[in-house]
Amino acid sequence: QVQLVESGGGLVQPGGSLRLSCAASGFTFHYYIMKWYRQAPGKERELVAGVTRDGGVKNYADSVKGRFTISRDNVRKTVYLQMNGLKVEDTAVYYCKAEDLGQNIEYWGHGTQVTVSS
Repeated sequence: QVQLVESGGGLVQPGGSLRLSCAASGFTFHYYIMKWYRQAPGKERELVAGVTRDGGVKNYADSVKGRFTISRDNVRKTVYLQMNGLKVEDTAVYYCKAEDLGQNIEYWGHGTQVTVSS
């Protein structure tokens, strides 16, 4: 059974930090590109960051560059999103996604809420 379970969300003040985790099971984790998305109330889901299968290449949305860092541990089958310098506009539900472009397969987690507020 495929599972992606996000954790680490919560309430934080502006300028604070959070580290999200996404633990994978039920599929061959290192075959998949991993991405973090977010969806704020009333807005479409947007790509935040992505990392290649070996962790060698990472990309970020312009809105989070320099503040967020994506990483992965293929032994622990987990992808992380370190979020520093959080802003009110970072408030959203954060989702992780696994992609196998060659097989046209993708899996989504159920999300974790991040709220940035004073």
